[in-house]
Amino acid sequence: MPDVGEGLTEAEILKWYVQPGDTVTDGQVVCEVETAKAAVELPCPYDGVVHELRFPEGTTVDVGEVIISVEVAGGAAAEEQPQTAQPAAEEPAAKDAAASDEAEPQGRQPVLVGYGVAATSTKRRPRKQAPGAPAQEPAAAAIQGELNGHGTVAEAPAPVAAPASPTAPAGPRPLAKPPVRKLAKDLGVDLATVTPTGPGGTVTREDVHAAVSLAAASVGAPAAVPVQAPAPAPAAQPRPEAPAVPSAGRETRIPIKGVRKATAQAMVGSAFTAPHVTEFVTVDVTRTMKLVEELKSDKDMAGLRVNPLLLIAKALLVAIKRNPEINASWDEAAQEIVVKHYVNLGIAAATPRGLIVPNIKDAHAKTLPQLAEALGELVATAREGKTTPAAMQGGTVTITNVGVFGVDTGTPILNPGESAILAVGAIKLQPWVHKGKVKPRQVTTLALSFDHRLVDGELGSKVLADVAAILEQPKRLITWA
Repeated sequence: MPDVGEGLTEAEILKWYVQPGDTVTDGQVVCEVETAKAAVELPCPYDGVVHELRFPEGTTVDVGEVIISVEVAGGAAAEEQPQTAQPAAEEPAAKDAAASDEAEPQGRQPVLVGYGVAATSTKRRPRKQAPGAPAQEPAAAAIQGELNGHGTVAEAPAPVAAPASPTAPAGPRPLAKPPVRKLAKDLGVDLATVTPTGPGGTVTREDVHAAVSLAAASVGAPAAVPVQAPAPAPAAQPRPEAPAVPSAGRETRIPIKGVRKATAQAMVGSAFTAPHVTEFVTVDVTRTMKLVEELKSDKDMAGLRVNPLLLIAKALLVAIKRNPEINASWDEAAQEIVVKHYVNLGIAAATPRGLIVPNIKDAHAKTLPQLAEALGELVATAREGKTTPAAMQGGTVTITNVGVFGVDTGTPILNPGESAILAVGAIKLQPWVHKGKVKPRQVTTLALSFDHRLVDGELGSKVLADVAAILEQPKRLITWA
Protein backbone atom coordinates (compact mmCIF):
# COMPACT_ATOMS: atom_id res chain seq x y z
CA MET A 1 0.00 0.00 0.00
CA PRO A 2 1.75 3.17 -1.18
CA ASP A 3 2.23 6.24 0.98
CA VAL A 4 -0.70 8.48 0.06
CA GLY A 5 0.62 11.52 1.91
CA GLU A 6 -1.39 14.12 3.90
CA GLY A 7 -0.79 12.14 7.10
CA LEU A 8 -2.95 9.21 5.96
CA THR A 9 -1.70 5.89 7.30
CA GLU A 10 -4.21 3.38 5.94
CA ALA A 11 -6.64 2.64 3.13
CA GLU A 12 -9.48 0.18 2.58
CA ILE A 13 -9.43 -2.13 -0.44
CA LEU A 14 -12.79 -1.58 -2.12
CA LYS A 15 -12.46 -3.71 -5.25
CA TRP A 16 -9.92 -5.91 -7.01
CA TYR A 17 -9.91 -5.64 -10.80
CA VAL A 18 -7.51 -8.58 -11.27
CA GLN A 19 -7.20 -12.13 -9.94
CA PRO A 20 -4.23 -14.52 -9.59
CA GLY A 21 -3.15 -15.67 -13.04
CA ASP A 22 -4.22 -12.47 -14.83
CA THR A 23 -1.68 -10.71 -17.02
CA VAL A 24 -1.02 -7.08 -16.05
CA THR A 25 0.98 -4.26 -17.63
CA ASP A 26 2.80 -1.26 -16.23
CA GLY A 27 0.23 1.41 -15.34
CA GLN A 28 -2.80 -0.91 -15.42
CA VAL A 29 -5.32 -0.28 -12.62
CA VAL A 30 -5.45 -3.35 -10.38
CA CYS A 31 -7.61 -2.20 -7.49
CA GLU A 32 -9.65 0.64 -6.01
CA VAL A 33 -8.90 1.81 -2.49
CA GLU A 34 -10.58 4.30 -0.19
CA THR A 35 -8.61 6.59 2.08
CA ALA A 36 -10.02 9.03 4.57
CA LYS A 37 -10.16 11.53 1.71
CA ALA A 38 -11.60 9.69 -1.27
CA ALA A 39 -11.75 6.52 -3.34
CA VAL A 40 -8.91 6.30 -5.85
CA GLU A 41 -7.51 3.71 -8.24
CA LEU A 42 -4.15 2.03 -7.72
CA PRO A 43 -2.02 1.21 -10.79
CA CYS A 44 0.46 -1.66 -11.08
CA PRO A 45 4.09 -0.61 -11.79
CA TYR A 46 5.09 -3.93 -13.36
CA ASP A 47 4.55 -6.09 -16.45
CA GLY A 48 3.83 -9.69 -15.56
CA VAL A 49 1.30 -12.14 -14.14
CA VAL A 50 -0.58 -11.67 -10.86
CA HIS A 51 0.86 -14.17 -8.39
CA GLU A 52 -1.13 -13.43 -5.23
CA LEU A 53 -3.68 -11.03 -3.73
CA ARG A 54 -2.68 -10.64 -0.09
CA PHE A 55 -5.89 -9.04 1.22
CA PRO A 56 -9.56 -9.51 0.30
CA GLU A 57 -11.95 -6.70 -0.55
CA GLY A 58 -13.18 -4.76 2.47
CA THR A 59 -9.90 -5.01 4.36
CA THR A 60 -8.29 -1.88 5.84
CA VAL A 61 -4.56 -2.06 5.17
CA ASP A 62 -1.77 0.00 6.70
CA VAL A 63 0.58 1.95 4.46
CA GLY A 64 3.62 -0.19 3.67
CA GLU A 65 1.81 -3.53 3.72
CA VAL A 66 2.23 -5.81 0.69
CA ILE A 67 -1.16 -6.16 -0.98
CA ILE A 68 -0.31 -7.89 -4.28
CA SER A 69 2.61 -9.74 -5.84
CA VAL A 70 3.30 -10.01 -9.57
CA GLU A 71 5.47 -12.55 -11.39
CA VAL A 72 7.74 -10.47 -13.61
CA ALA A 73 10.13 -11.55 -16.36
CA GLY A 74 12.51 -14.21 -15.09
CA GLY A 75 10.02 -15.62 -12.57
CA ALA A 76 10.68 -13.17 -9.73
CA ALA A 77 7.70 -12.00 -7.71
CA ALA A 78 7.51 -8.21 -7.45
CA GLU A 79 5.59 -6.79 -4.49
CA GLU A 80 3.43 -3.78 -5.33
CA GLN A 81 4.71 -1.30 -2.77
CA PRO A 82 7.55 1.22 -2.50
CA GLN A 83 10.83 -0.67 -2.45
CA THR A 84 13.03 -0.56 0.64
CA ALA A 85 16.69 -1.36 1.17
CA GLN A 86 17.63 -5.06 1.38
CA PRO A 87 19.40 -6.47 4.45
CA ALA A 88 23.17 -6.04 4.39
CA ALA A 89 23.89 -9.77 4.65
CA GLU A 90 21.90 -11.92 2.19
CA GLU A 91 21.85 -15.60 1.39
CA PRO A 92 22.41 -16.63 -2.26
CA ALA A 93 18.66 -16.95 -2.81
CA ALA A 94 18.11 -13.40 -1.56
CA LYS A 95 20.83 -12.10 -3.88
CA ASP A 96 19.08 -13.74 -6.83
CA ALA A 97 15.84 -12.04 -5.89
CA ALA A 98 17.59 -8.68 -5.53
CA ALA A 99 19.26 -9.12 -8.92
CA SER A 100 15.88 -9.78 -10.49
CA ASP A 101 14.50 -6.63 -8.88
CA GLU A 102 17.41 -4.60 -10.24
CA ALA A 103 16.48 -5.73 -13.74
CA GLU A 104 13.33 -3.68 -13.43
CA PRO A 105 13.42 -0.01 -14.58
CA GLN A 106 14.65 2.21 -11.76
CA GLY A 107 13.19 5.56 -10.69
CA ARG A 108 9.59 4.32 -10.80
CA GLN A 109 7.67 3.79 -7.58
CA PRO A 110 4.00 2.80 -7.37
CA VAL A 111 1.82 5.58 -6.03
CA LEU A 112 -1.87 6.36 -5.80
CA VAL A 113 -3.23 8.40 -8.68
CA GLY A 114 -2.64 12.08 -8.01
CA TYR A 115 0.13 11.59 -5.45
CA GLY A 116 3.90 11.63 -5.64
CA VAL A 117 6.40 9.97 -3.36
CA ALA A 118 9.32 11.47 -1.51
CA ALA A 119 12.70 9.85 -2.01
CA THR A 120 14.29 8.64 1.18
CA SER A 121 17.49 6.94 2.18
CA THR A 122 16.20 5.87 5.58
CA LYS A 123 16.55 2.19 6.42
CA ARG A 124 14.72 0.73 9.36
CA ARG A 125 16.91 -0.84 12.05
CA PRO A 126 16.21 -4.58 12.33
CA ARG A 127 14.57 -5.58 15.57
CA LYS A 128 16.39 -7.72 18.10
CA GLN A 129 15.51 -11.37 18.11
CA ALA A 130 13.36 -12.68 20.92
CA PRO A 131 15.11 -14.88 23.51
CA GLY A 132 15.17 -18.50 22.46
CA ALA A 133 14.49 -17.70 18.81
CA PRO A 134 16.62 -19.33 16.07
CA ALA A 135 19.87 -17.49 15.48
CA GLN A 136 19.30 -17.25 11.75
CA GLU A 137 16.10 -17.27 9.71
CA PRO A 138 15.66 -18.29 6.06
CA ALA A 139 16.67 -15.71 3.48
CA ALA A 140 13.18 -15.51 1.99
CA ALA A 141 11.65 -14.71 5.37
CA ALA A 142 14.33 -12.09 6.01
CA ILE A 143 13.55 -10.31 2.74
CA GLN A 144 9.79 -10.53 3.33
CA GLY A 145 10.20 -9.11 6.82
CA GLU A 146 12.22 -6.17 5.49
CA LEU A 147 9.60 -5.49 2.80
CA ASN A 148 6.83 -5.58 5.38
CA GLY A 149 8.56 -2.77 7.25
CA HIS A 150 9.63 -4.51 10.45
CA GLY A 151 13.03 -5.86 9.46
CA THR A 152 14.39 -9.22 10.46
CA VAL A 153 12.38 -10.82 13.24
CA ALA A 154 12.50 -14.11 15.04
CA GLU A 155 10.55 -16.99 13.55
CA ALA A 156 7.30 -17.77 15.31
CA PRO A 157 7.58 -20.86 17.55
CA ALA A 158 6.15 -24.11 16.26
CA PRO A 159 2.52 -24.69 17.25
CA VAL A 160 3.47 -27.43 19.72
CA ALA A 161 5.82 -25.06 21.53
CA ALA A 162 3.38 -22.11 21.65
CA PRO A 163 2.31 -20.95 25.11
CA ALA A 164 -1.08 -22.25 26.14
CA SER A 165 -2.18 -18.94 27.63
CA PRO A 166 -3.49 -16.34 25.17
CA THR A 167 -2.12 -13.59 27.41
CA ALA A 168 1.50 -14.67 27.23
CA PRO A 169 3.73 -11.94 25.75
CA ALA A 170 5.29 -12.67 22.36
CA GLY A 171 8.67 -11.18 23.34
CA PRO A 172 10.37 -8.27 25.05
CA ARG A 173 8.32 -5.84 22.93
CA PRO A 174 5.36 -6.93 20.78
CA LEU A 175 5.76 -6.31 17.06
CA ALA A 176 3.16 -3.87 15.72
CA LYS A 177 2.99 -0.98 13.28
CA PRO A 178 2.47 2.57 14.64
CA PRO A 179 -1.24 2.76 13.65
CA VAL A 180 -1.89 -0.53 15.44
CA ARG A 181 -0.05 0.70 18.55
CA LYS A 182 -2.16 3.86 18.54
CA LEU A 183 -5.34 1.81 18.16
CA ALA A 184 -4.33 -0.37 21.11
CA LYS A 185 -3.54 2.71 23.20
CA ASP A 186 -6.89 4.32 22.36
CA LEU A 187 -8.75 1.12 23.28
CA GLY A 188 -6.71 0.54 26.43
CA VAL A 189 -5.25 -2.75 25.22
CA ASP A 190 -1.83 -3.98 26.39
CA LEU A 191 -0.13 -5.34 23.27
CA ALA A 192 1.81 -7.80 25.41
CA THR A 193 -1.49 -9.58 26.17
CA VAL A 194 -2.56 -9.84 22.50
CA THR A 195 -2.08 -13.04 20.51
CA PRO A 196 -0.37 -11.98 17.23
CA THR A 197 -1.50 -13.50 13.93
CA GLY A 198 0.40 -11.30 11.47
CA PRO A 199 3.55 -12.18 9.52
CA GLY A 200 6.51 -12.92 11.80
CA GLY A 201 4.43 -12.58 14.95
CA THR A 202 3.18 -9.06 14.17
CA VAL A 203 0.10 -7.80 16.04
CA THR A 204 -2.60 -6.68 13.58
CA ARG A 205 -5.68 -4.49 13.93
CA GLU A 206 -7.84 -7.62 13.96
CA ASP A 207 -5.81 -9.00 16.86
CA VAL A 208 -6.44 -5.81 18.90
CA HIS A 209 -10.19 -5.88 18.17
CA ALA A 210 -10.26 -9.58 19.04
CA ALA A 211 -8.64 -8.79 22.38
CA VAL A 212 -11.27 -6.13 23.08
CA SER A 213 -14.07 -8.55 22.16
CA LEU A 214 -12.50 -11.20 24.40
CA ALA A 215 -12.38 -8.81 27.35
CA ALA A 216 -15.99 -7.76 26.80
CA ALA A 217 -17.12 -11.36 26.47
CA SER A 218 -15.40 -12.33 29.70
CA VAL A 219 -17.39 -9.65 31.57
CA GLY A 220 -20.92 -9.97 30.28
CA ALA A 221 -21.21 -12.52 27.50
CA PRO A 222 -23.97 -15.18 27.52
CA ALA A 223 -22.93 -18.55 28.82
CA ALA A 224 -23.22 -20.08 25.36
CA VAL A 225 -20.45 -17.82 24.04
CA PRO A 226 -17.01 -19.43 24.50
CA VAL A 227 -14.67 -17.07 26.36
CA GLN A 228 -11.38 -17.85 24.70
CA ALA A 229 -9.05 -16.29 22.21
CA PRO A 230 -9.60 -17.25 18.55
CA ALA A 231 -7.01 -19.45 16.90
CA PRO A 232 -4.41 -17.48 14.95
CA ALA A 233 -5.39 -17.10 11.28
CA PRO A 234 -2.88 -17.88 8.50
CA ALA A 235 -0.68 -14.86 7.74
CA ALA A 236 -1.46 -14.98 4.01
CA GLN A 237 -5.24 -14.77 4.62
CA PRO A 238 -5.98 -11.85 6.98
CA ARG A 239 -9.53 -11.38 8.14
CA PRO A 240 -11.42 -8.53 6.41
CA GLU A 241 -13.05 -5.90 8.56
CA ALA A 242 -16.80 -6.43 8.62
CA PRO A 243 -18.89 -3.39 7.62
CA ALA A 244 -21.30 -4.01 10.49
CA VAL A 245 -20.84 -6.14 13.59
CA PRO A 246 -24.12 -7.28 15.19
CA SER A 247 -24.09 -7.42 18.98
CA ALA A 248 -26.73 -9.39 20.91
CA GLY A 249 -29.28 -8.75 18.14
CA ARG A 250 -30.29 -5.33 19.47
CA GLU A 251 -27.37 -3.19 18.33
CA THR A 252 -25.26 -2.84 15.21
CA ARG A 253 -21.71 -1.55 15.43
CA ILE A 254 -20.32 0.10 12.31
CA PRO A 255 -16.56 0.70 12.15
CA ILE A 256 -15.69 4.40 11.86
CA LYS A 257 -13.31 4.63 8.92
CA GLY A 258 -12.74 6.20 5.53
CA VAL A 259 -14.74 9.27 4.58
CA ARG A 260 -16.99 9.01 7.66
CA LYS A 261 -13.99 9.10 10.00
CA ALA A 262 -12.41 12.07 8.21
CA THR A 263 -15.72 13.97 8.17
CA ALA A 264 -16.25 13.43 11.88
CA GLN A 265 -12.77 14.67 12.75
CA ALA A 266 -13.13 17.70 10.48
CA MET A 267 -16.53 18.68 11.88
CA VAL A 268 -15.37 18.39 15.48
CA GLY A 269 -12.29 20.46 14.69
CA SER A 270 -14.35 23.12 12.91
CA ALA A 271 -17.13 23.32 15.50
CA PHE A 272 -14.72 23.81 18.39
CA THR A 273 -12.26 26.08 16.58
CA ALA A 274 -14.33 28.62 14.64
CA PRO A 275 -17.09 30.46 16.54
CA HIS A 276 -20.15 29.85 14.39
CA VAL A 277 -22.94 32.33 13.76
CA THR A 278 -25.96 31.39 11.62
CA GLU A 279 -28.45 33.84 10.11
CA PHE A 280 -31.66 33.03 8.25
CA VAL A 281 -33.84 34.64 5.61
CA THR A 282 -37.02 33.41 3.90
CA VAL A 283 -37.40 34.57 0.31
CA ASP A 284 -39.84 34.39 -2.60
CA VAL A 285 -37.96 32.62 -5.43
CA THR A 286 -40.85 32.35 -7.89
CA ARG A 287 -39.05 34.45 -10.54
CA THR A 288 -35.89 32.37 -10.15
CA MET A 289 -37.87 29.16 -10.72
CA LYS A 290 -39.38 30.67 -13.90
CA LEU A 291 -35.88 31.59 -15.09
CA VAL A 292 -34.72 28.02 -14.49
CA GLU A 293 -37.46 26.73 -16.79
CA GLU A 294 -36.56 29.30 -19.46
CA LEU A 295 -32.87 28.37 -19.31
CA LYS A 296 -33.69 24.69 -19.80
CA SER A 297 -35.01 25.51 -23.26
CA ASP A 298 -32.19 27.95 -24.11
CA LYS A 299 -29.94 26.61 -26.89
CA ASP A 300 -26.84 27.96 -25.14
CA MET A 301 -27.64 25.69 -22.20
CA ALA A 302 -28.45 22.61 -24.27
CA GLY A 303 -27.08 19.42 -22.74
CA LEU A 304 -26.23 21.12 -19.45
CA ARG A 305 -27.66 20.49 -16.00
CA VAL A 306 -29.94 23.45 -15.22
CA ASN A 307 -31.60 23.56 -11.79
CA PRO A 308 -32.20 26.02 -8.95
CA LEU A 309 -28.80 25.18 -7.40
CA LEU A 310 -27.10 26.63 -10.49
CA LEU A 311 -28.71 30.06 -10.00
CA ILE A 312 -28.22 29.92 -6.22
CA ALA A 313 -24.52 29.29 -6.81
CA LYS A 314 -24.34 32.19 -9.24
CA ALA A 315 -26.18 34.42 -6.77
CA LEU A 316 -23.66 33.56 -4.03
CA LEU A 317 -20.76 34.32 -6.37
CA VAL A 318 -22.23 37.74 -7.17
CA ALA A 319 -22.78 38.42 -3.46
CA ILE A 320 -19.14 37.53 -2.75
CA LYS A 321 -18.02 39.88 -5.51
CA ARG A 322 -19.98 42.67 -3.81
CA ASN A 323 -18.64 41.71 -0.37
CA PRO A 324 -15.16 40.25 -0.99
CA GLU A 325 -14.18 40.21 2.72
CA ILE A 326 -16.48 37.22 3.24
CA ASN A 327 -14.16 35.10 1.07
CA ALA A 328 -11.34 34.72 3.58
CA SER A 329 -9.65 32.38 6.05
CA TRP A 330 -8.15 32.68 9.53
CA ASP A 331 -4.40 32.08 9.83
CA GLU A 332 -3.89 31.27 13.50
CA ALA A 333 -0.12 30.83 13.25
CA ALA A 334 0.49 34.18 11.55
CA GLN A 335 -2.42 35.91 13.29
CA GLU A 336 -3.71 37.18 9.95
CA ILE A 337 -6.95 37.20 8.00
CA VAL A 338 -6.24 35.95 4.49
CA VAL A 339 -8.65 37.45 1.93
CA LYS A 340 -8.91 35.26 -1.19
CA HIS A 341 -9.22 36.95 -4.59
CA TYR A 342 -10.60 33.75 -6.09
CA VAL A 343 -13.57 31.56 -5.20
CA ASN A 344 -13.29 27.79 -5.03
CA LEU A 345 -16.96 27.01 -4.54
CA GLY A 346 -17.61 23.87 -2.50
CA ILE A 347 -20.73 21.79 -3.04
CA ALA A 348 -21.62 19.38 -0.24
CA ALA A 349 -22.50 16.02 -1.78
CA ALA A 350 -24.05 13.03 -0.03
CA THR A 351 -22.55 9.79 -1.38
CA PRO A 352 -22.85 6.12 -0.37
CA ARG A 353 -19.48 6.51 1.39
CA GLY A 354 -20.48 9.61 3.32
CA LEU A 355 -20.54 13.38 2.96
CA ILE A 356 -17.83 14.94 0.79
CA VAL A 357 -17.29 18.55 -0.29
CA PRO A 358 -15.56 18.84 -3.67
CA ASN A 359 -15.17 22.36 -5.01
CA ILE A 360 -15.28 24.13 -8.34
CA LYS A 361 -11.94 25.83 -8.86
CA ASP A 362 -12.07 29.54 -9.82
CA ALA A 363 -15.86 29.48 -9.92
CA HIS A 364 -15.90 33.29 -9.85
CA ALA A 365 -14.44 33.42 -13.37
CA LYS A 366 -16.94 31.05 -15.00
CA THR A 367 -19.87 31.98 -17.19
CA LEU A 368 -23.27 30.48 -16.42
CA PRO A 369 -22.87 27.65 -18.99
CA GLN A 370 -19.37 26.91 -17.67
CA LEU A 371 -20.66 26.87 -14.10
CA ALA A 372 -23.48 24.51 -15.12
CA GLU A 373 -21.00 22.17 -16.79
CA ALA A 374 -18.70 22.18 -13.75
CA LEU A 375 -21.61 21.49 -11.39
CA GLY A 376 -22.79 18.58 -13.52
CA GLU A 377 -19.32 17.01 -13.61
CA LEU A 378 -18.85 17.51 -9.87
CA VAL A 379 -22.13 15.80 -8.98
CA ALA A 380 -21.64 12.91 -11.40
CA THR A 381 -18.11 12.25 -10.20
CA ALA A 382 -19.18 12.33 -6.56
CA ARG A 383 -22.02 9.85 -7.15
CA GLU A 384 -19.62 7.44 -8.85
CA GLY A 385 -17.25 7.71 -5.89
CA LYS A 386 -14.45 8.97 -8.15
CA THR A 387 -13.86 12.36 -6.51
CA THR A 388 -10.11 12.90 -6.10
CA PRO A 389 -8.50 14.35 -2.97
CA ALA A 390 -7.32 17.34 -5.01
CA ALA A 391 -10.95 18.19 -5.87
CA MET A 392 -11.73 18.53 -2.15
CA GLN A 393 -8.82 20.80 -1.26
CA GLY A 394 -8.59 24.57 -1.33
CA GLY A 395 -12.27 25.43 -0.95
CA THR A 396 -13.17 28.95 0.18
CA VAL A 397 -16.98 28.92 0.64
CA THR A 398 -19.55 26.10 0.42
CA ILE A 399 -23.19 25.49 -0.47
CA THR A 400 -25.15 22.64 1.09
CA ASN A 401 -28.56 21.88 -0.41
CA VAL A 402 -30.60 20.29 2.39
CA GLY A 403 -33.80 21.11 0.50
CA VAL A 404 -33.44 17.99 -1.66
CA PHE A 405 -34.34 16.00 1.46
CA GLY A 406 -37.48 18.08 2.11
CA VAL A 407 -35.82 20.03 4.93
CA ASP A 408 -36.72 23.70 5.37
CA THR A 409 -33.33 24.84 6.62
CA GLY A 410 -30.46 24.03 9.00
CA THR A 411 -27.43 25.40 10.82
CA PRO A 412 -24.52 24.05 8.77
CA ILE A 413 -21.01 23.63 10.19
CA LEU A 414 -18.19 25.31 8.31
CA ASN A 415 -15.92 23.24 6.13
CA PRO A 416 -12.51 23.52 7.91
CA GLY A 417 -10.49 26.50 6.70
CA GLU A 418 -13.47 28.26 5.11
CA SER A 419 -15.28 31.37 6.25
CA ALA A 420 -18.90 30.70 5.27
CA ILE A 421 -21.37 28.01 4.23
CA LEU A 422 -24.84 28.59 2.74
CA ALA A 423 -27.64 26.09 3.43
CA VAL A 424 -30.53 26.04 0.96
CA GLY A 425 -33.89 24.73 2.17
CA ALA A 426 -36.72 23.11 0.27
CA ILE A 427 -38.53 25.28 -2.28
CA LYS A 428 -42.26 24.98 -1.62
CA LEU A 429 -45.52 26.66 -2.60
CA GLN A 430 -46.54 28.81 0.36
CA PRO A 431 -48.99 31.67 0.96
CA TRP A 432 -47.06 34.88 0.43
CA VAL A 433 -47.97 38.54 0.31
CA HIS A 434 -47.22 39.60 -3.29
CA LYS A 435 -48.23 43.04 -4.57
CA GLY A 436 -50.54 43.54 -1.62
CA LYS A 437 -52.36 40.22 -1.99
CA VAL A 438 -51.86 36.79 -0.47
CA LYS A 439 -50.89 34.40 -3.26
CA PRO A 440 -49.23 30.98 -3.53
CA ARG A 441 -45.56 31.60 -4.27
CA GLN A 442 -42.41 29.48 -4.47
CA VAL A 443 -40.62 30.16 -1.17
CA THR A 444 -37.43 28.90 0.43
CA THR A 445 -35.36 29.63 3.54
CA LEU A 446 -31.63 30.30 3.33
CA ALA A 447 -29.21 29.93 6.25
CA LEU A 448 -25.69 31.34 6.25
CA SER A 449 -23.17 30.15 8.85
CA PHE A 450 -19.92 32.10 9.12
CA ASP A 451 -16.76 32.29 11.20
CA HIS A 452 -17.33 35.13 13.62
CA ARG A 453 -13.60 35.63 14.11
CA LEU A 454 -13.31 37.21 10.70
CA VAL A 455 -16.91 37.88 9.63
CA ASP A 456 -18.96 40.20 11.79
CA GLY A 457 -22.75 40.37 11.81
CA GLU A 458 -22.94 43.26 9.35
CA LEU A 459 -20.85 41.55 6.69
CA GLY A 460 -22.63 38.23 7.10
CA SER A 461 -26.02 39.93 6.90
CA LYS A 462 -25.07 41.83 3.73
CA VAL A 463 -23.99 38.65 1.95
CA LEU A 464 -27.13 36.75 2.92
CA ALA A 465 -29.36 39.69 1.99
CA ASP A 466 -27.64 40.01 -1.41
CA VAL A 467 -28.19 36.32 -2.18
CA ALA A 468 -31.85 36.62 -1.21
CA ALA A 469 -32.32 39.78 -3.28
CA ILE A 470 -30.85 38.14 -6.38
CA LEU A 471 -33.06 35.06 -6.03
CA GLU A 472 -36.12 37.29 -5.57
CA GLN A 473 -35.20 39.43 -8.59
CA PRO A 474 -32.79 37.35 -10.77
CA LYS A 475 -32.31 40.27 -13.17
CA ARG A 476 -29.84 41.52 -10.54
CA LEU A 477 -27.50 38.82 -11.86
CA ILE A 478 -27.02 41.25 -14.74
CA THR A 479 -27.21 44.61 -13.02
CA TRP A 480 -25.00 43.65 -10.06
CA ALA A 481 -22.48 41.59 -11.99
